[in-house]
Amino acid sequence: MSEKIERIKTLIIGSGPAGYTAAIYASRADLKPVMYTGMEPGGQLTTTTEVDNFPGYPEGIDGPTMMMQLQQQAERFGTEVRIGMITAVEFSTEVGGIHKVTVDDSVEIEAETVIVSTGASAKYLNIPSEQKLRGGGVSACAVCDGFFYKGQDVAIVGAGDTATEEASYLANICNKVTMLVRKGEMRASKAMQHRVNSIKNIEIKYNTEVDEVLGDQVVEGLRMVNNETGEKEEIAITGLFIAIGHKPNTDIFKGQLDMDETGYLITKGKSTKTNLPGVFACGDSQDKEYRQAVTAAGTGCMAALDAERYLAEIETPEEVA
Repeated sequence: MSEKIERIKTLIIGSGPAGYTAAIYASRADLKPVMYTGMEPGGQLTTTTEVDNFPGYPEGIDGPTMMMQLQQQAERFGTEVRIGMITAVEFSTEVGGIHKVTVDDSVEIEAETVIVSTGASAKYLNIPSEQKLRGGGVSACAVCDGFFYKGQDVAIVGAGDTATEEASYLANICNKVTMLVRKGEMRASKAMQHRVNSIKNIEIKYNTEVDEVLGDQVVEGLRMVNNETGEKEEIAITGLFIAIGHKPNTDIFKGQLDMDETGYLITKGKSTKTNLPGVFACGDSQDKEYRQAVTAAGTGCMAALDAERYLAEIETPEEVA
């Protein structure tokens, strides 16, 4: 009872390009940010072997190293990075109100501003061979990793607009793209279906699922199964792209923060402001269109600037003094 609850000026929930960029800007603005990393410190990029499309790395960099460098940069300016999971939130609805969060189901802390950068998790098939080869040829982002398979044969799993867009992208740089569609038709828009059907080096296999990803250390092939006939077929590929969707890590905010039907947080206009004052969202938790490290970092910068301006607006003369 006598223990005082810790009060934080800016709390950042989640790590990754968005969270660390927010931390860099917030700490330079003297917002004394505290970051809780969540279950996957560094976010999705920690499962990416090579990052070649982030500005400033002419030779490329591996994801875990990049995240470590971003953390070091944030810490250099004063960010306190803590290992822990925010398991419950109680956001204030009042301007200048104090937000309460619970860490690891046990410790309660308070924050004047909160930046949500919890990201999103790619959906996988969750078969052992697929999980074993994540980072060894199995990827959930063709735009991120497709370049490494230039001129090679690859496969993609999915039937929606994202899958067809990524198949089209891969077809431009790869020798052949085999597209696996679980049902007898695609969910993608007619326009996107027409596009993939018109591309000569895309082969679409309907009623087809992954039976096993072949390879020891890296992807060497794919065994497919027709879910109507049970017939199995093997093809030689070097890359397998899973495009069956993403799930934003926003469940704990349900009922408090506005979100769309799939759970992506809704922000106001071009800002990172949520429906609650002093709570801001950035990165893949609110971006279902681009989902790139560089765009996540950009929104992280925006969230820190929005938090700084919010605090400046509610600050009283006594606090300034």
